[in-house]
Amino acid sequence: MTRQKILGAETVVIKMGTTSLTHANGTLNLRKLDQLAMVLTDLENSGKRMVLVSSGAIGCGMSRLGLADRPTTLEGKQATASVGQGLLMEIYSKLFDAYHQTVGQILLTKDVFKHSIKRTNAINTFKALKERRVIPIVNENDCIATDEIQEECFGDNDILSAMTADIVAADLLIILSDVDGLYDANPNEKADAKLVKAVEVIDNKIMASAGSSGSSLGTGGMITKIGAAKYATERGIDTIIASGDDVRIVYDILEGREVGTHFLARKVQEVQDV
Repeated sequence: MTRQKILGAETVVIKMGTTSLTHANGTLNLRKLDQLAMVLTDLENSGKRMVLVSSGAIGCGMSRLGLADRPTTLEGKQATASVGQGLLMEIYSKLFDAYHQTVGQILLTKDVFKHSIKRTNAINTFKALKERRVIPIVNENDCIATDEIQEECFGDNDILSAMTADIVAADLLIILSDVDGLYDANPNEKADAKLVKAVEVIDNKIMASAGSSGSSLGTGGMITKIGAAKYATERGIDTIIASGDDVRIVYDILEGREVGTHFLARKVQEVQDV
């Protein structure tokens, strides 16, 4: 198994979860955000076409509203997301602007991917941004949609990133997490747990080996990330789950180095035959 084909990836979706964007106390990690803006702009300048799927709206809203804990009611989460989404995009715009890179916001709901007309409209929007060298910043519309913030199974934008990778016809999906990748056992419980470098097929055994996320700040654990990888790979998109501690790891990934866990894309016919 090799990562050689990753070297030719042109359209790349990067997913940054809440725990990769915030400090331990839940406030935004501005140095990390600035590093992210620099890396994505640099890759865009090199000829790649980058798409960022970013969490953090509720966390950003919590900071502005002075909330010590994540809201527990649906209405509270929606209100906090409403405050935070604009602030998050304002910060992103300022940071990317420092590198002379234009960004655009796309807020999606799950029905967009199921409704043919809405799906086509979303595809056309992504294409228009791509033609204009604008980096799309995608998030779920938490103020309206309630799937992600109400149900853990949707994860911290994990599934959204895979769905986005599909409609933009990405060559590669990179999910930056609070862990180094998939381990053969829970590394928090077993010191001899080994990182799985590559996965050809995501079967029940792989799903069962997915432990929980190492932080309580985000809504997605490893199981949702594996679910996202399964969704993407079954649509022919290579997926890598790696640590988001240092955003420069994206360079290593795109240079074919063996960091994180590589979930190999499957041929569509192969999936249909299962």
